[in-house]
Amino acid sequence: MCVLKNDLPGLNYSFRNPQRLQLALTHRSHGPINNERLEFLGDAIVGMVVAEILFNLHPDLPEGALTRLRAGVVRGETLADIAIGLDLSSYVRIGNAEKKSGTSRRRSILADTLEAVFAAVYLDGGYQEAVKVITELTRETIANLPDPEELKDPKTRLQEWLQARGREVPEYKIVSETGADHAKEFVVKCRLVDDPVSFSASGSSRRKAQQAAAVLMLDRLLNI
Repeated sequence: MCVLKNDLPGLNYSFRNPQRLQLALTHRSHGPINNERLEFLGDAIVGMVVAEILFNLHPDLPEGALTRLRAGVVRGETLADIAIGLDLSSYVRIGNAEKKSGTSRRRSILADTLEAVFAAVYLDGGYQEAVKVITELTRETIANLPDPEELKDPKTRLQEWLQARGREVPEYKIVSETGADHAKEFVVKCRLVDDPVSFSASGSSRRKAQQAAAVLMLDRLLNI
């Protein structure tokens, strides 16, 4: 782990109070004084800033389309990519046991830590400083966002496809749940009420397994 003083390389912001940055980089495994509260605040701040950017950038898009675009920017996978670009894993403070397991490189932790850093910037320098930092770090992502329709998740696309044809929505059933708490794997089956065919898929969460199963079902429906 690298030790920082008052700034994070690539962030383009110098902290007046370096302790805010240190707290933002402290995972809960490090101890009771950690970044969870900052993460909560940062999640709201990045959502607000990105919403404002998209609102001004796309004056003709309806609410639903703007919501999908925002989700594409603030979702964990996107934030993790930004965090990797900042080499955030080199600065995250974690407990000794977690160091051995490579916890600091887990994408979910990197995304959460980045949200905490955004909150630290907000508390240290105010809303406009947070806007500057978030705008710069999300600029490329926002510039390359696909059409809002393409950002609909597989479950939503499958449901809309079925409903447009007067058919029942699909059913999802958990087939199995295995692994330790920190490394769960779920297998979910997706089936249609009016069709004997079903598809099963796995994922690290129920939602991810459902989405993967929906992809298989939708692919089948679109290619028969």
